[in-house]
Amino acid sequence: METKPPLSPFTEESARQKVRLAEDAWNSRDPERVALVYTEDTQWRNRAEFPVGRDQVREFLTQKWARELDYRLIKELWAFSGNRLAVRFAYEWHDDSGHWFRSYGNENWQFNEQGFMVRRLASINDLPIQINDRKFFWPLGRRPDGHPGLSELGL
Repeated sequence: METKPPLSPFTEESARQKVRLAEDAWNSRDPERVALVYTEDTQWRNRAEFPVGRDQVREFLTQKWARELDYRLIKELWAFSGNRLAVRFAYEWHDDSGHWFRSYGNENWQFNEQGFMVRRLASINDLPIQINDRKFFWPLGRRPDGHPGLSELGL
């Protein structure tokens, strides 16, 4: 049976590793790659959208990254217990008109025994920013290990 380590119950170290793996996947902006960490019947709440299952998650992410251009994300562990993680995050992106935003949010995650995410509940707010207010400067893709996280950036 396939697994997606690290597996629960989480320690602080394994929880932080799980969060970073999720951040790396989302920064790939590859809907197929991201969808594979969720169960076939995963349930999401993302703002006012409620995708169910990998196929709907793939479609959701495809549409998301068509709208949210030059997307760069940082996730940070907030709390953990058993098979659940609480995460806070921020990401920067611009629309097709060149308007920049920083989106802030919190996610609650629940995993099955094989390490796949069963539930993802996200609350997100968008803040319009000026281009000179951006803080996430790395080439598209994985955030470099030396780049500051949310706490170090004062976010």
